[in-house]
Amino acid sequence: MKLFEALRVAFRGLTANKMRSLLTMLGVILGVGSVITLVSIGEGVKSSISKQIQGLGSNLVLVTPGTGTAGTNASTLVGSVSKLTYDDALAVERHSPSVRNVAPLIESSATAQYKDRKTTLLSGTTESYSEVRNIPVAFGDFFSLGDIRGYRAVAVLGDTVRKDLFPGVNPLGKTIRVNNKDFKIIGVMKRKGRTLTIDNDNRVFIPITVAEELLGTKQVNMMFIQSRSPDVVGDAVADSKRILRERHKKTDFAVSEQKDILSAFQGIMGVLTGMLGGIAGVSLLVGGIGIMNIMLVTVTERTREIGIRKAVGAKRRDILAQFLLESVFVSALGGLIGIAAGFAGARLLKEAVPRLPTVITPWSIAVAFLFALLVGLFFGIYPARKAARLDPIEALRYE
Repeated sequence: MKLFEALRVAFRGLTANKMRSLLTMLGVILGVGSVITLVSIGEGVKSSISKQIQGLGSNLVLVTPGTGTAGTNASTLVGSVSKLTYDDALAVERHSPSVRNVAPLIESSATAQYKDRKTTLLSGTTESYSEVRNIPVAFGDFFSLGDIRGYRAVAVLGDTVRKDLFPGVNPLGKTIRVNNKDFKIIGVMKRKGRTLTIDNDNRVFIPITVAEELLGTKQVNMMFIQSRSPDVVGDAVADSKRILRERHKKTDFAVSEQKDILSAFQGIMGVLTGMLGGIAGVSLLVGGIGIMNIMLVTVTERTREIGIRKAVGAKRRDILAQFLLESVFVSALGGLIGIAAGFAGARLLKEAVPRLPTVITPWSIAVAFLFALLVGLFFGIYPARKAARLDPIEALRYE
Protein backbone atom coordinates (compact mmCIF):
# COMPACT_ATOMS: atom_id res chain seq x y z
CA MET A 1 0.00 0.00 0.00
CA LYS A 2 2.83 2.40 0.82
CA LEU A 3 4.30 1.82 -2.64
CA PHE A 4 0.99 2.68 -4.29
CA GLU A 5 0.72 5.81 -2.17
CA ALA A 6 4.23 6.84 -3.19
CA LEU A 7 3.34 6.23 -6.84
CA ARG A 8 0.19 8.34 -6.52
CA VAL A 9 2.01 11.23 -4.92
CA ALA A 10 4.88 11.02 -7.41
CA PHE A 11 2.50 11.03 -10.35
CA ARG A 12 0.63 14.02 -8.89
CA GLY A 13 3.95 15.83 -8.58
CA LEU A 14 4.68 15.12 -12.23
CA THR A 15 1.33 16.41 -13.50
CA ALA A 16 1.73 19.55 -11.42
CA ASN A 17 4.94 20.40 -13.28
CA LYS A 18 4.20 19.23 -16.82
CA MET A 19 6.31 21.78 -18.65
CA ARG A 20 9.28 21.24 -16.38
CA SER A 21 8.91 17.47 -16.71
CA LEU A 22 8.86 17.74 -20.49
CA LEU A 23 12.04 19.81 -20.47
CA THR A 24 13.62 17.28 -18.12
CA MET A 25 12.64 14.40 -20.39
CA LEU A 26 14.08 16.10 -23.47
CA GLY A 27 17.63 15.11 -22.59
CA VAL A 28 16.59 11.50 -22.02
CA ILE A 29 14.57 11.43 -25.26
CA LEU A 30 17.51 12.75 -27.26
CA GLY A 31 19.91 10.37 -25.52
CA VAL A 32 17.87 7.20 -26.06
CA GLY A 33 16.95 8.22 -29.62
CA SER A 34 20.61 8.94 -30.44
CA VAL A 35 21.80 5.62 -29.00
CA ILE A 36 19.26 3.63 -31.04
CA THR A 37 19.85 5.60 -34.25
CA LEU A 38 23.66 5.55 -34.12
CA VAL A 39 23.83 1.90 -33.07
CA SER A 40 21.45 1.06 -35.94
CA ILE A 41 24.00 2.60 -38.34
CA GLY A 42 26.81 0.46 -36.95
CA GLU A 43 24.68 -2.69 -37.00
CA GLY A 44 23.45 -1.92 -40.51
CA VAL A 45 26.96 -1.51 -41.88
CA LYS A 46 28.08 -4.63 -40.01
CA SER A 47 25.19 -6.67 -41.45
CA SER A 48 25.82 -5.32 -44.96
CA ILE A 49 29.53 -6.15 -44.88
CA SER A 50 28.81 -9.63 -43.48
CA LYS A 51 26.39 -10.36 -46.33
CA GLN A 52 28.88 -9.10 -48.90
CA ILE A 53 31.70 -11.26 -47.53
CA GLN A 54 29.42 -14.30 -47.32
CA GLY A 55 28.41 -13.52 -50.91
CA LEU A 56 31.99 -14.06 -52.07
CA GLY A 57 31.12 -17.72 -52.43
CA SER A 58 30.59 -20.89 -50.40
CA ASN A 59 33.29 -22.97 -48.67
CA LEU A 60 35.74 -20.31 -49.77
CA VAL A 61 39.46 -19.96 -49.15
CA LEU A 62 41.27 -16.83 -50.33
CA VAL A 63 44.94 -16.77 -51.34
CA THR A 64 46.63 -13.40 -51.79
CA PRO A 65 50.24 -12.33 -52.40
CA GLY A 66 52.38 -11.20 -49.47
CA THR A 67 52.53 -12.47 -45.90
CA GLY A 68 50.11 -12.07 -43.02
CA THR A 69 46.44 -12.90 -42.76
CA ALA A 70 44.43 -12.25 -45.88
CA GLY A 71 41.64 -9.85 -45.30
CA THR A 72 43.16 -8.30 -42.19
CA ASN A 73 46.38 -6.93 -43.62
CA ALA A 74 45.91 -4.28 -46.27
CA SER A 75 49.29 -4.99 -47.81
CA THR A 76 48.10 -8.43 -48.88
CA LEU A 77 45.37 -6.91 -50.98
CA VAL A 78 47.09 -3.92 -52.50
CA GLY A 79 50.64 -2.93 -53.12
CA SER A 80 52.17 -6.43 -52.94
CA VAL A 81 54.09 -7.87 -55.88
CA SER A 82 52.32 -11.12 -56.71
CA LYS A 83 54.30 -14.32 -57.10
CA LEU A 84 51.15 -16.38 -57.64
CA THR A 85 50.54 -17.85 -61.10
CA TYR A 86 47.93 -19.80 -63.04
CA ASP A 87 50.21 -22.86 -62.73
CA ASP A 88 50.01 -22.52 -58.91
CA ALA A 89 46.23 -22.62 -59.13
CA LEU A 90 46.33 -25.73 -61.31
CA ALA A 91 48.72 -27.42 -58.88
CA VAL A 92 46.45 -26.79 -55.90
CA GLU A 93 43.41 -28.01 -57.82
CA ARG A 94 45.14 -31.19 -58.97
CA HIS A 95 47.00 -32.20 -55.81
CA SER A 96 44.57 -31.36 -52.99
CA PRO A 97 41.80 -33.94 -52.39
CA SER A 98 39.91 -31.31 -50.33
CA VAL A 99 39.71 -28.75 -53.15
CA ARG A 100 36.86 -28.78 -55.66
CA ASN A 101 37.76 -25.75 -57.80
CA VAL A 102 40.33 -22.97 -57.97
CA ALA A 103 39.62 -19.67 -59.71
CA PRO A 104 42.74 -17.50 -60.11
CA LEU A 105 42.18 -13.88 -61.05
CA ILE A 106 44.29 -11.48 -63.12
CA GLU A 107 42.81 -8.00 -62.87
CA SER A 108 43.56 -4.68 -64.50
CA SER A 109 41.65 -1.56 -65.41
CA ALA A 110 40.65 -1.51 -69.07
CA THR A 111 38.60 0.35 -71.67
CA ALA A 112 35.75 -1.58 -73.26
CA GLN A 113 34.31 -0.11 -76.45
CA TYR A 114 31.15 -0.73 -78.49
CA LYS A 115 30.19 2.61 -80.03
CA ASP A 116 30.59 4.18 -76.56
CA ARG A 117 33.65 3.79 -74.36
CA LYS A 118 33.46 2.35 -70.88
CA THR A 119 36.15 2.20 -68.18
CA THR A 120 35.88 -1.16 -66.52
CA LEU A 121 37.81 -3.87 -64.73
CA LEU A 122 39.27 -6.61 -66.89
CA SER A 123 39.20 -9.98 -65.11
CA GLY A 124 41.12 -12.90 -66.54
CA THR A 125 40.01 -16.12 -64.87
CA THR A 126 39.07 -19.77 -65.39
CA GLU A 127 35.90 -21.66 -66.24
CA SER A 128 35.16 -22.36 -62.55
CA TYR A 129 34.95 -18.70 -61.50
CA SER A 130 31.16 -18.53 -61.86
CA GLU A 131 30.65 -21.50 -59.51
CA VAL A 132 33.35 -20.56 -57.01
CA ARG A 133 32.14 -16.97 -56.65
CA ASN A 134 28.48 -17.99 -56.76
CA ILE A 135 27.74 -15.63 -59.68
CA PRO A 136 25.56 -17.43 -62.22
CA VAL A 137 25.28 -16.41 -65.87
CA ALA A 138 22.05 -14.48 -66.55
CA PHE A 139 21.99 -15.49 -70.20
CA GLY A 140 24.46 -16.98 -72.64
CA ASP A 141 27.40 -19.04 -71.34
CA PHE A 142 30.57 -18.61 -69.35
CA PHE A 143 33.74 -19.53 -71.21
CA SER A 144 34.92 -23.15 -71.06
CA LEU A 145 38.18 -24.96 -70.46
CA GLY A 146 38.43 -25.32 -74.25
CA ASP A 147 38.23 -21.53 -74.62
CA ILE A 148 41.08 -21.17 -72.10
CA ARG A 149 43.32 -23.77 -73.71
CA GLY A 150 42.49 -22.49 -77.20
CA TYR A 151 43.29 -18.85 -76.30
CA ARG A 152 39.89 -17.82 -77.70
CA ALA A 153 39.03 -14.12 -77.57
CA VAL A 154 35.63 -14.47 -75.93
CA ALA A 155 34.16 -12.28 -73.19
CA VAL A 156 31.44 -12.38 -70.57
CA LEU A 157 30.05 -9.02 -69.44
CA GLY A 158 29.14 -7.91 -65.96
CA ASP A 159 25.64 -6.47 -65.59
CA THR A 160 26.84 -2.84 -65.30
CA VAL A 161 28.98 -3.08 -68.46
CA ARG A 162 26.08 -4.66 -70.36
CA LYS A 163 23.70 -1.85 -69.36
CA ASP A 164 26.22 0.88 -70.24
CA LEU A 165 27.34 -0.49 -73.61
CA PHE A 166 24.16 -2.27 -74.74
CA PRO A 167 21.13 -0.50 -73.26
CA GLY A 168 18.01 -2.38 -74.32
CA VAL A 169 20.00 -4.56 -76.75
CA ASN A 170 20.94 -8.24 -76.54
CA PRO A 171 24.77 -8.22 -76.64
CA LEU A 172 25.26 -11.94 -77.36
CA GLY A 173 27.28 -12.52 -80.49
CA LYS A 174 28.38 -8.91 -80.76
CA THR A 175 32.02 -7.81 -80.65
CA ILE A 176 33.55 -5.36 -78.23
CA ARG A 177 37.05 -3.95 -78.23
CA VAL A 178 38.99 -4.25 -74.96
CA ASN A 179 42.43 -2.66 -74.81
CA ASN A 180 42.60 -2.68 -78.64
CA LYS A 181 41.67 -6.37 -78.96
CA ASP A 182 38.34 -7.65 -80.27
CA PHE A 183 36.31 -10.04 -78.13
CA LYS A 184 33.11 -11.89 -78.99
CA ILE A 185 30.46 -11.68 -76.27
CA ILE A 186 29.18 -15.12 -75.25
CA GLY A 187 27.41 -14.33 -71.98
CA VAL A 188 26.23 -11.82 -69.39
CA MET A 189 26.59 -12.35 -65.64
CA LYS A 190 23.70 -12.08 -63.22
CA ARG A 191 23.78 -8.93 -61.10
CA LYS A 192 25.95 -9.49 -58.01
CA GLY A 193 26.23 -6.04 -56.43
CA ARG A 194 29.17 -4.67 -54.47
CA THR A 195 31.63 -6.44 -52.19
CA LEU A 196 32.99 -3.80 -49.82
CA THR A 197 34.24 -1.08 -52.24
CA ILE A 198 34.39 -3.31 -55.34
CA ASP A 199 31.62 -3.30 -57.95
CA ASN A 200 31.36 -6.93 -59.06
CA ASP A 201 29.18 -5.98 -62.04
CA ASN A 202 31.57 -3.45 -63.61
CA ARG A 203 33.76 -6.18 -65.11
CA VAL A 204 34.59 -7.90 -68.37
CA PHE A 205 35.60 -11.54 -67.91
CA ILE A 206 38.00 -13.20 -70.37
CA PRO A 207 39.96 -16.50 -70.35
CA ILE A 208 43.02 -16.27 -68.11
CA THR A 209 45.39 -17.38 -70.88
CA VAL A 210 44.18 -14.53 -73.10
CA ALA A 211 44.55 -12.10 -70.18
CA GLU A 212 48.16 -13.21 -69.69
CA GLU A 213 48.95 -12.35 -73.30
CA LEU A 214 46.91 -9.13 -73.39
CA LEU A 215 48.35 -7.75 -70.14
CA GLY A 216 51.82 -9.23 -70.56
CA THR A 217 51.94 -10.92 -67.15
CA LYS A 218 51.80 -14.38 -65.61
CA GLN A 219 51.09 -13.10 -62.11
CA VAL A 220 47.61 -13.44 -60.64
CA ASN A 221 46.22 -10.97 -58.12
CA MET A 222 44.44 -13.58 -56.00
CA MET A 223 43.09 -17.11 -56.01
CA PHE A 224 39.63 -18.21 -54.88
CA ILE A 225 39.69 -21.81 -53.69
CA GLN A 226 36.46 -23.76 -53.15
CA SER A 227 36.63 -26.73 -50.81
CA ARG A 228 34.55 -29.85 -51.43
CA SER A 229 32.42 -29.25 -48.32
CA PRO A 230 32.30 -26.99 -45.25
CA ASP A 231 33.83 -29.81 -43.20
CA VAL A 232 37.10 -29.85 -45.17
CA VAL A 233 37.75 -26.10 -45.45
CA GLY A 234 40.54 -26.46 -42.89
CA ASP A 235 42.10 -29.27 -44.93
CA ALA A 236 41.88 -27.14 -48.07
CA VAL A 237 43.73 -24.34 -46.25
CA ALA A 238 46.46 -26.73 -45.06
CA ASP A 239 46.84 -28.33 -48.50
CA SER A 240 47.01 -24.97 -50.24
CA LYS A 241 49.74 -23.74 -47.89
CA ARG A 242 51.74 -26.93 -48.28
CA ILE A 243 51.53 -27.06 -52.08
CA LEU A 244 52.32 -23.37 -52.60
CA ARG A 245 55.17 -23.45 -50.08
CA GLU A 246 56.72 -26.42 -51.90
CA ARG A 247 56.42 -24.62 -55.25
CA HIS A 248 57.69 -21.23 -54.03
CA LYS A 249 60.28 -22.57 -51.54
CA LYS A 250 59.05 -19.91 -49.11
CA THR A 251 55.87 -18.37 -47.72
CA ASP A 252 55.28 -15.35 -49.94
CA PHE A 253 51.49 -15.65 -49.86
CA ALA A 254 48.65 -15.52 -47.35
CA VAL A 255 45.83 -18.07 -47.06
CA SER A 256 42.68 -17.48 -45.07
CA GLU A 257 39.22 -18.89 -44.69
CA GLN A 258 36.14 -16.88 -45.47
CA LYS A 259 35.13 -16.99 -41.79
CA ASP A 260 38.46 -15.36 -40.80
CA ILE A 261 37.79 -12.41 -43.10
CA LEU A 262 34.22 -12.19 -41.80
CA SER A 263 35.37 -12.36 -38.18
CA ALA A 264 37.95 -9.60 -38.71
CA PHE A 265 35.43 -7.19 -40.23
CA GLN A 266 32.78 -8.03 -37.64
CA GLY A 267 35.29 -7.28 -34.88
CA ILE A 268 36.12 -3.90 -36.40
CA MET A 269 32.45 -3.03 -36.86
CA GLY A 270 31.66 -4.19 -33.32
CA VAL A 271 34.16 -1.68 -31.95
CA LEU A 272 32.74 1.04 -34.20
CA THR A 273 29.17 0.27 -33.09
CA GLY A 274 30.21 0.41 -29.44
CA MET A 275 31.93 3.72 -30.06
CA LEU A 276 28.83 5.20 -31.69
CA GLY A 277 26.67 3.96 -28.82
CA GLY A 278 29.10 5.41 -26.27
CA ILE A 279 29.08 8.82 -27.95
CA ALA A 280 25.28 8.85 -27.92
CA GLY A 281 25.29 7.65 -24.30
CA VAL A 282 27.00 10.89 -23.24
CA SER A 283 23.80 12.77 -24.08
CA LEU A 284 21.95 10.44 -21.68
CA LEU A 285 24.34 11.44 -18.90
CA VAL A 286 23.71 15.09 -19.72
CA GLY A 287 20.00 14.34 -19.50
CA GLY A 288 20.60 12.74 -16.10
CA ILE A 289 22.28 15.91 -14.84
CA GLY A 290 19.25 17.83 -16.08
CA ILE A 291 16.97 15.49 -14.12
CA MET A 292 18.99 16.05 -10.95
CA ASN A 293 18.90 19.83 -11.31
CA ILE A 294 15.14 19.92 -11.95
CA MET A 295 14.49 17.55 -9.06
CA LEU A 296 16.51 19.78 -6.74
CA VAL A 297 14.35 22.74 -7.80
CA THR A 298 11.26 20.60 -7.25
CA VAL A 299 12.39 19.69 -3.73
CA THR A 300 12.87 23.37 -2.94
CA GLU A 301 9.45 24.34 -4.30
CA ARG A 302 7.69 21.52 -2.47
CA THR A 303 9.40 21.96 0.86
CA ARG A 304 6.13 22.82 2.67
CA GLU A 305 4.43 19.81 1.07
CA ILE A 306 7.22 17.60 2.37
CA GLY A 307 6.85 19.15 5.85
CA ILE A 308 3.11 18.51 5.86
CA ARG A 309 3.59 14.88 4.77
CA LYS A 310 6.14 14.32 7.52
CA ALA A 311 3.89 16.03 10.06
CA VAL A 312 1.06 13.60 9.31
CA GLY A 313 3.30 10.57 9.67
CA ALA A 314 5.29 10.09 6.45
CA LYS A 315 8.68 8.51 7.12
CA ARG A 316 11.99 9.32 5.47
CA ARG A 317 11.76 6.23 3.26
CA ASP A 318 8.32 7.38 2.03
CA ILE A 319 9.68 10.77 0.95
CA LEU A 320 12.75 9.08 -0.55
CA ALA A 321 10.58 6.66 -2.51
CA GLN A 322 8.32 9.49 -3.73
CA PHE A 323 11.12 11.52 -5.30
CA LEU A 324 13.05 8.51 -6.58
CA LEU A 325 9.92 7.22 -8.30
CA GLU A 326 9.27 10.64 -9.78
CA SER A 327 12.78 10.72 -11.19
CA VAL A 328 12.46 7.18 -12.59
CA PHE A 329 9.05 8.01 -14.09
CA VAL A 330 10.54 10.95 -15.95
CA SER A 331 13.37 8.76 -17.28
CA ALA A 332 11.05 5.88 -18.22
CA LEU A 333 8.63 8.13 -20.07
CA GLY A 334 11.52 9.89 -21.80
CA GLY A 335 13.01 6.50 -22.66
CA LEU A 336 9.77 5.28 -24.30
CA ILE A 337 9.47 8.45 -26.34
CA GLY A 338 13.19 8.18 -27.15
CA ILE A 339 12.68 4.65 -28.53
CA ALA A 340 10.04 6.00 -30.92
CA ALA A 341 12.41 8.84 -31.83
CA GLY A 342 15.20 6.32 -32.47
CA PHE A 343 13.00 4.30 -34.84
CA ALA A 344 11.99 7.49 -36.65
CA GLY A 345 15.59 8.70 -36.85
CA ALA A 346 16.86 5.40 -38.30
CA ARG A 347 14.05 5.34 -40.86
CA LEU A 348 14.57 8.95 -41.93
CA LEU A 349 18.33 8.40 -42.18
CA LYS A 350 17.82 5.37 -44.41
CA GLU A 351 15.49 7.33 -46.69
CA ALA A 352 17.82 10.34 -46.80
CA VAL A 353 20.94 8.20 -47.48
CA PRO A 354 19.74 4.98 -49.19
CA ARG A 355 23.28 3.56 -49.35
CA LEU A 356 23.65 3.80 -45.58
CA PRO A 357 22.01 0.67 -44.14
CA THR A 358 20.39 0.82 -40.70
CA VAL A 359 19.35 -2.17 -38.58
CA ILE A 360 17.58 -1.65 -35.25
CA THR A 361 18.32 -4.53 -32.90
CA PRO A 362 16.33 -5.53 -29.77
CA TRP A 363 19.47 -5.39 -27.64
CA SER A 364 20.11 -1.73 -28.52
CA ILE A 365 16.55 -0.82 -27.49
CA ALA A 366 16.83 -2.76 -24.23
CA VAL A 367 20.25 -1.31 -23.35
CA ALA A 368 19.19 2.27 -24.15
CA PHE A 369 15.98 2.01 -22.10
CA LEU A 370 17.71 0.31 -19.16
CA PHE A 371 20.46 2.91 -19.19
CA ALA A 372 17.81 5.66 -19.16
CA LEU A 373 16.19 4.09 -16.07
CA LEU A 374 19.56 3.78 -14.32
CA VAL A 375 20.37 7.40 -15.16
CA GLY A 376 17.04 8.51 -13.66
CA LEU A 377 17.63 6.40 -10.57
CA PHE A 378 21.25 7.50 -10.07
CA PHE A 379 20.69 11.22 -10.59
CA GLY A 380 17.49 11.12 -8.54
CA ILE A 381 19.18 9.79 -5.40
CA TYR A 382 20.72 13.08 -4.25
CA PRO A 383 17.53 15.18 -4.56
CA ALA A 384 15.49 12.39 -2.96
CA ARG A 385 17.89 12.11 -0.01
CA LYS A 386 17.85 15.86 0.41
CA ALA A 387 14.04 15.83 0.53
CA ALA A 388 13.94 12.89 2.94
CA ARG A 389 16.34 14.60 5.38
CA LEU A 390 14.36 17.84 5.64
CA ASP A 391 13.38 18.72 9.15
CA PRO A 392 9.54 18.80 9.26
CA ILE A 393 9.36 21.89 11.51
CA GLU A 394 11.77 23.86 9.33
CA ALA A 395 9.94 22.65 6.22
CA LEU A 396 6.58 23.89 7.54
CA ARG A 397 8.11 27.30 8.20
CA TYR A 398 9.49 27.54 4.66
CA GLU A 399 7.94 30.28 2.51
